[in-house]
Order: sequence, then C-alpha cells, then structure tokens
Amino acid sequence: MKPPRRYPRHGEDVPGDVLSDAGWPGEARAAIGCAVGLLAVSLIVEAGTHGLTVLRTAGFIALASVLLVVLLPARVSAAPDLLIVKGLWTTRTVRIDRLSAVAWPAGGTSHRVILTDAEDGRAEVELRVLSANPAIWLRLEAGAQASLQRGTLSRDTGDLARLSLYIHRETARSVLKMSGLD
Repeated sequence: MKPPRRYPRHGEDVPGDVLSDAGWPGEARAAIGCAVGLLAVSLIVEAGTHGLTVLRTAGFIALASVLLVVLLPARVSAAPDLLIVKGLWTTRTVRIDRLSAVAWPAGGTSHRVILTDAEDGRAEVELRVLSANPAIWLRLEAGAQASLQRGTLSRDTGDLARLSLYIHRETARSVLKMSGLD
C-alpha cells in the first residue's frame, strides 16, 4: 500500500507543475514603485522646506513601508491538487481536490473568493487573479469537480456555479476584446 500523499502547508516547496499568477510581478513592481516614489517625494519636499531630521526621515520610511504593505498583492500559485496564496507574512494552502466550501459572498459583489478544504485549510483569492489566469481557474474548477465527486464539497454549490459562469464570461469577453470582435 502506498503511503498517503503529503501536502505542504506553511512555506514549503511544492514539487510538480506549478501555475503562477502572471500579473503578480508587474503588480509587485508597481507597489514597490509607489512606495519608493512616495518616500522620494516626501524626502525631497521635506529637505527643501524644513530640512531633514532623523525622526522625520524615519517617519517617512515608516509611511512608505505601510503603503508597500497595503499595495503589495498576495502571490497565487496552483500546483496539482493545491492552491497556494502567499502574503507578505503568511502562506495559505488549500487542497483543491478536497474542498469543503467555495464562497463568493454578497451576490458576487465581493472581490474575493473564500476557499476552505476538508483539513481546515482556508485561503482567500482575489477575483481578478482568477479572471486574469484562466489556467489557475481551470485547475481550481477541476479540483472543485473532484471535491464534488468525493463528497467533500457537499454544501450549497450555488456560489461555485455563479463563480464559474462569471469567470467563463469574463474570459470569453477578454478573448473577444483582444480579437477585435467585441
């Protein structure tokens, strides 16, 4: 008998075919650029008006750091049977082949999808990440179907159905727009 498959939980490397959010590097660069820009402008203005002090410089560095923390998006990856969401300080892993709930709250007005697995793993994924990365969405959708077949995803699946329609509609819309047929 084969030993059970071990799934990484907190920051461990994931072997195999891993799909990553293609837009993350650009968004991370933009967040860093905004924080550095704010710091530079603040220091230049302060140097020109009042003169720099250690305390003010530390305050501007703290302000730029807070802006970076707020703007830096989570990095989303999908390995076979896993969805990994890496934030600045946390890594959340959900087994997508053993989902117990898929929630898209408030009638689709929320910009986050909440995934929970049978082992109490929980992750939140921004809707724009799923829309912009059809391969990640298809892997998540296949995992949800496997969860339905296994019986772990037995709660109301209305959110999953709405989410599926939304993502497929947005993907078709972007394909038509790129081809000039919109």
